[in-house]
Amino acid sequence: MNKLKIALPKGSLQESTLTLFEHAGFQIYASARSYYFLTDDPEIEGVLLRAQEIPKYVEMGAFDAGISGKDWITENRVRVAEVCDLKYSKQGFRPVKIVLAVPENSRIRKPKDLRGKLIATELVNLTKDYLKKNRVKADVEFSYGATEIKAGKLVDAIVEITETGSTLVSHNLKIIDTLMESVPKLIANRKAWQNRWKREKLENIALLLKGALEAEGKVGIKMNVKVKELAGILKILPAMKNPTISPLTDKSWVAVETIIDKKTAKVLIPHLKKLGAQGIVEYPLNKVI
Repeated sequence: MNKLKIALPKGSLQESTLTLFEHAGFQIYASARSYYFLTDDPEIEGVLLRAQEIPKYVEMGAFDAGISGKDWITENRVRVAEVCDLKYSKQGFRPVKIVLAVPENSRIRKPKDLRGKLIATELVNLTKDYLKKNRVKADVEFSYGATEIKAGKLVDAIVEITETGSTLVSHNLKIIDTLMESVPKLIANRKAWQNRWKREKLENIALLLKGALEAEGKVGIKMNVKVKELAGILKILPAMKNPTISPLTDKSWVAVETIIDKKTAKVLIPHLKKLGAQGIVEYPLNKVI
């Protein structure tokens, strides 16, 4: 049997990644103490690894594919095939930012002020590339963690990954520049990408994952509407394309079904009711393709 070896991120992205795969239709079985996971797809062989390490192991061919952030792909300077972007994060469905931060009372206000300073970060290569781009000479040291507490005490500045910026604020730090935005990417080993079976398998996985992400924040809605009231309903009913309208046994009524943004449902449903819609049902979606 053909097998696709895939590495998924362990740690901060683990829960949201496994949830995404489940919404895409893959049942994941992962133990908190194990680095291996099983799925209900016998063609997938999975391992959980730190996102920082996944790009280099995919490039080496230890795995056919993996999911890691654009930041770590850039940091590792790897040559891999990028299958698709997957816009999600630990807390939501937005990119994270790689930022340059300093203490609130720091005199460093712009990149040029870093000249001769010491910067701590896990993203050493990315930070050095940033300094080179800005023509600034500064020292960069690798941080093994707890990077926020080092700013102003052990180092002059830090380069850190942030989603909301709240952790930086809680440590009395301010952002003075953004190096890049990063989203998780499904990547593949270049040799594996040339394999016909593996490529098709990855393209199918990508289709389902993107469909699951597209469904986030959306709901399906269906209702019964009198034909004479249909025009008024359609005027206020958003749809990805056009609502589906089906006749009922009672010719004076039709069934209407469409997909809407979840956040608009609470406003839209009472309005639909006032316009005469009946039997309104809102339901969750797993995939929109």
